[in-house]
Amino acid sequence: MSADTNLMPIPGAVDPVTVPRPATVSDDPRVELIGLSRDAIRAALEGAGMDARMAKMRSKQLWHWIYNRGVTDFALMTDIAKAQQPWLAERFRIDRPAVVEAQVSSDGTRKWLLKTHDNHEFEMVFIPDADRGTLCVSSQVGCTLNCRFCHTGTMRLVRNLDIHEIVGQVMLARDSLGEWPSQPEGRMLTNIVMMGMGEPLYNFDNVRDALKIVMDGDGLGLSKRRITLSTSGVVPMMEKCGEEIGVNLAVSLHAVTKEIRDEIVPLNRKYGIEELLQACADYPGANNARRITFEYVMLKDKNDSDDHARELVRLIRHYRLPAKVNLIPFNPWPGAVYECSTPERIRSFSNIVFEGGISAPVRTPRGRDIDAACGQLKTAAEKKRRSERDAEPA
Repeated sequence: MSADTNLMPIPGAVDPVTVPRPATVSDDPRVELIGLSRDAIRAALEGAGMDARMAKMRSKQLWHWIYNRGVTDFALMTDIAKAQQPWLAERFRIDRPAVVEAQVSSDGTRKWLLKTHDNHEFEMVFIPDADRGTLCVSSQVGCTLNCRFCHTGTMRLVRNLDIHEIVGQVMLARDSLGEWPSQPEGRMLTNIVMMGMGEPLYNFDNVRDALKIVMDGDGLGLSKRRITLSTSGVVPMMEKCGEEIGVNLAVSLHAVTKEIRDEIVPLNRKYGIEELLQACADYPGANNARRITFEYVMLKDKNDSDDHARELVRLIRHYRLPAKVNLIPFNPWPGAVYECSTPERIRSFSNIVFEGGISAPVRTPRGRDIDAACGQLKTAAEKKRRSERDAEPA
């Protein structure tokens, strides 16, 4: 199915596909306000020549309009004097990432291909469920980890996403879902997972500062209990993540032996399983009410035996981890060297972990028809470029 036929607007929502936003311009001298804290907005106003008393008041107003109301035009900020609105527009901007393409899966999953001001592409995904709506947010353009089962991991790392590019993903989704003003009840976007392109802990400062804005009760207002950060095991940053961000932790484990994890998650050669699990045991705030999630992709004849399941239970018990396991059927992609485990094998693996007293649900694949499923974030840009090449005359 083509991207055009996949586009299905949500009633009452403004979709960025039909109302495209211009890309930010890299040589634009105006200061980007998205991604700035209240204090930083006030400092920017003072730096532009506004007196301190006025800057203090205006920074609070701007924060409300930007993060609570979702406004991108200073002329719509009704409690700011009309004479001052052009002054602000000349010096500041409130941009979202540019939308290159958006698709909607047959199961309702939505995927956006976005572009930075310097013309690099990345993706985000929204997954609706009956009781929640989860936005999968990217932290980098590309990835440096080279996990062998992950299509996204085959990309080269281009750069970290800035704070405004991370926060902008959440705001763009809110635009599309028609969820301004920000309010805690009745909204579709209820959860965020830092599981998109990139390793969040390799862009720690920007991710931390972006999530602080997302979690601010007077702004985007998502509770830290509704946010999960996924890491492939950057052990030195895990404790810092718990202390300075305090969100739920998910760990891309995917294997229970050094040999197999070295192969499929090369980071294991630097931070081994034992070191990783000890860091999980030491993660601040982890308890039975806030369990650590272990992501485990099911690869046929590689990591899916009953013995592997029993070893997984043993490891979690040994480190006394408050944990649950998400079993992920492998999402194939062209050139992948692995196959997905059979449904029977996955079921047997899940049963063994459950019998060990650990929750081990099998994740239902979502968005496969638009390459939005776990590990597939990469393909929209590549397909677009490939189709453009194929259309060129010989």
